[in-house]
This record gives sequence, C-alpha cells and structure tokens, in this order.
Amino acid sequence: MTGLQDLGTAGPVLLVLAALSLLSVAVFLARLMALRGLGAGRRARDDWLAALEQGGVAPPPQDSRAPAGRIAARAGELLSRDVPGPALAADLEQLGNAEVGALGRGIRLLELVGMIAPLLGLLGTVLGMIQSFRSLEMAEGAANASILAGGIWQALLTTAAGLVVAIPAVIGAAVLQARVEAGTGEMERLIGRVVLAHSLRGGTPGS
Repeated sequence: MTGLQDLGTAGPVLLVLAALSLLSVAVFLARLMALRGLGAGRRARDDWLAALEQGGVAPPPQDSRAPAGRIAARAGELLSRDVPGPALAADLEQLGNAEVGALGRGIRLLELVGMIAPLLGLLGTVLGMIQSFRSLEMAEGAANASILAGGIWQALLTTAAGLVVAIPAVIGAAVLQARVEAGTGEMERLIGRVVLAHSLRGGTPGS
C-alpha cells in the first residue's frame, strides 16, 4: 500500500484536500438538516392569509420552525398594532432579508471549496512534475522511463483528488441554494399577500 512518504510533494496536498473534503461534507449535512423544515406549516399559513384577505383578524399560526412562520408571526404582531402599510412592508422585508442570510450560511464555503480544490490539485501536479524532472536530471545517463512515469502518476493524482473534492462540493452548494431559493420564494409570497391584504383593508386590521 502506498504511504504518504511515497507520494513525495503530492502527500501534503492530498492531506489538505482530504481536510477540505471532510469539511465540505460536514457543512453540507449540517445545512441540509437545518433547511429541512422550510415548508413546515404552509397550509396553516395559507388559511390564515386567505382569512386575512377576506378581512379576518385572527392571529397567525404559531409555528416558528420555518422562516415564513416567523415572518407570519411578526406580520400578525404588526397588524395588531395597526402599523401603516409602508412601515409594515419595510419591517417584513428587513426580517425576510435576515432570514435569507441565515438560510444561506455554509453555501459560500462549499462554493469556495469547489473553486480552490482543483487549484490545489493543479498545484500538486506542478510540484510533482518539477520533482520528476529534477529526479530525471540528477539521474543523468542512468535515467529510465520508470523514473519519469513514477513521478508523473504521483503528480496527476493530486489533480484527480482535487476534482473528486470539488465536484461534490459544487453539487452540494447547488442543492442547498435550490432549497434556499424555495424558502425565499415562500417568504416573498407571504410578505406580498400580507401587504396586499393590509392595503385592501385600508390599513386598519379591524375594518
């Protein structure tokens, strides 16, 4: 079995890539679990929004598992205080932006791993090729193809490892981004319907 000492300059690069791989897997799984409940309570919120658009004054469903649920709770609080329409919209949009920022945590890190892993692999390949040609030069007339071939496969190994780390990281970032966009769309829909219902009622919850 090939040890790190047998890989020459590829060894340290492979260790860094292995660490990045573990980090990206941990971040992806943690964020995937955190984004699990984005659609929780949607039916109850839809019922509340429909009642609100018909002039109802019932409080929103108390479900804080999803960001949209927390925005609905805030909307209910502001409506009960008869907050003017522009202030209502601005407050809910600010809360929505904060929720979107929280949802997107970790995605940038995965994208960064996806960008730097191939570069690290390429760096390992370049260093390995330098080492191979240096060994070939030092061998002088006793050089043979096995000296060069051994160095080349070690060098190319880091490029392959960089791609193996980068591809899942990019895919993971795309999966998480799709979920964040779905959650963002739900929040935008809720805010729009709340603001519309408020305007249809003339800005007075009890009217």
